Amino acid sequence: MPESPGTMAEWQVSQWFNSERPLRVGDLRGRVVLIHAFQMLCPACVAHGLPQTQRVRDAFAGDDLAVVGLHTVFEHHAAMSPQALAAFIHEYRLSFPIGVDEPAADGPVPLTMEKLGLRGTPSTVLLDRHGRIRLHHFGRLDDLHLGFALGQLLTGSW
Repeated sequence: MPESPGTMAEWQVSQWFNSERPLRVGDLRGRVVLIHAFQMLCPACVAHGLPQTQRVRDAFAGDDLAVVGLHTVFEHHAAMSPQALAAFIHEYRLSFPIGVDEPAADGPVPLTMEKLGLRGTPSTVLLDRHGRIRLHHFGRLDDLHLGFALGQLLTGSW
């Protein structure tokens, strides 16, 4: 699994769902963070990535792990509005915080997606307790690989 050194910069989110207040990357320091970047019209996100992310949220609910979704729309912009996303979140019963990646003024790739160098969706980014990027994965990520990586980060052995 590819690793990316460096500390996660603050994401740029225009709206939050399933969160009482805007989340900041800095507020999550001290916790392992799973970020799942998705689009609601992405078949691999709907079939695998989002259910996997919800299972992680359900299995690791607590103070040690934060699970965050990032709806990062780089195509079909008109079809994936925040209103459509709200209905999607409700229908799929997603309970983790989900931010809408801020659109770029001069292109189709949203700001956080660009900043993280994401190649598409689904993408998984894992942060250690210091906010360092430890995993940067594009595409379907096997449950065992994700579980192993999370276990290493949660126990401090990575």
